[in-house]
Amino acid sequence: MTDRDDFWVFGYGSLMWRPGFDFEEAVTATVYGYHRALCAKSYAYRGTKEVPGLVMGLQRGGCCRGRAFRVAPDKKDETVRYLQERELISDFYDEKFLTARTEAGAVTVYTFVADPDHEQYAGHLSAEEAVEYVLQGQGKMGRALDYLRSTIEHLDDLGIPDGPLHGLLKTAEAEEARRKGGR
Repeated sequence: MTDRDDFWVFGYGSLMWRPGFDFEEAVTATVYGYHRALCAKSYAYRGTKEVPGLVMGLQRGGCCRGRAFRVAPDKKDETVRYLQERELISDFYDEKFLTARTEAGAVTVYTFVADPDHEQYAGHLSAEEAVEYVLQGQGKMGRALDYLRSTIEHLDDLGIPDGPLHGLLKTAEAEEARRKGGR
């Protein structure tokens, strides 16, 4: 599974279900020292600058289970270019190479980590504030609520528990129903 020429990409949000690049294999992987969090104000994909939504970022502390994608050596440069265009539209994320643990051993993964000093950083929001951003966010890729729901569905399909995100989704869906008249 691991070869010195292997190039791996770690997905923890939409990259898990919509990588957008060719890969040879995908495996469940865990990165230590960071955790998945709704900590990025989205000004494009799931919101606008005027009415931002929230999307995932890797935030310091804990660990994060997600998916590692092995990319063929001849696709590495193309994959990096694609991911930079997709993920670095506002320079919110820092590109990092981290160690991920898989069933077959450790691999080095290319991923994106939240910059806590960036204006879009939202890791300090209360749960109530996060729900507001999730409910208001609508961007060129759809609603922030749908992004959160899809992330959780894919985590569930992979057998990756994330209690805080489940709780946030439950609260957001209840608030959305309340605002629509209790349907």
